[in-house]
Amino acid sequence: MVLAAIAAAMVAGIAAAPAPVPGLPEPGPMVRLGLPAVRALLDVAAATVVGLSLLPKLLGFDRPDLTEPIMRRARPWTVHAAFLWAACALAAVVLQASEVLSPGEMPTLGQIGEYIDQVSAPKGLLISAGFALAAAGVGRLAVRFGESVPAELRIIVALFGLFPLPVTGHAAQWYWHDLSMISMELHVGGSALWTGGLVALLLLAAPNRGLLAEALPRFSRLATICLLVVTATGLINGLTQLALDAELPAGLVATPYGQLVIAKTVCLLAVAVLGAKIRWWLLPRVIRQERTSLIVWGSAEVAVMGLAYGIAVVLSRASTLI
Repeated sequence: MVLAAIAAAMVAGIAAAPAPVPGLPEPGPMVRLGLPAVRALLDVAAATVVGLSLLPKLLGFDRPDLTEPIMRRARPWTVHAAFLWAACALAAVVLQASEVLSPGEMPTLGQIGEYIDQVSAPKGLLISAGFALAAAGVGRLAVRFGESVPAELRIIVALFGLFPLPVTGHAAQWYWHDLSMISMELHVGGSALWTGGLVALLLLAAPNRGLLAEALPRFSRLATICLLVVTATGLINGLTQLALDAELPAGLVATPYGQLVIAKTVCLLAVAVLGAKIRWWLLPRVIRQERTSLIVWGSAEVAVMGLAYGIAVVLSRASTLI
């Protein structure tokens, strides 16, 4: 998923890059390629923290002899992913400052401070980094004290770290600001629960058929809700942005933004097909604790999710694409 997200973000970023403006310096390759890669890695790390925090709720608490060995592995991973999330958010601030204030070279601390003071985008990233560090702190407590640190607390802290991120993208520029922000936050929250939960199950629960037989039905119900929310909010957000800045339906094919909306929609449809395969064909066999190809199909679903995450990174830079 990580490689798919980074590759999709870099390729989409290059394909949708605006034409050079004569007389204005162009960002160097470190910014042009590094910024979408860092943002994609940030999103994947954040989704991983959410999914690993969700894992205790999926596994249940009535069989600690089976679940605790899995959670002892999951808790340190949560901390590591949270630190990676925070580091990516800080790196994104630096790269965005370079793109705006000093294309082609790294900005000074003074320039970064000026950028943060004048622009809302880095403020959202800094708040997200703060919540990521808070998630790491709560995760460290969970490493030490186990499930006496409520899973609900870990999930809430991680999700709250996602909510400032729409400030760094096109939602902050929309006409119906409040509604669009709510829609975007539902979109990123649903995506993280869906993607992160699936990744956590595949990595840690899939080898144990008994636990998987209980956890996968819980996740399947959650994933169905997330699919509906993510698809609806994604289409609403994308089409609204196009309606404000371009003509519909021509804007869907005539602008880089519209083309990326189509590409992301195709990814969501592919994920829905893969998810349906798991829910209707594999889930009954998982419940019966039979041998299945869940990891293969689940990995394919996660890979396509990674592509969607990478495209979403470029979509968040809407003002440069329409």
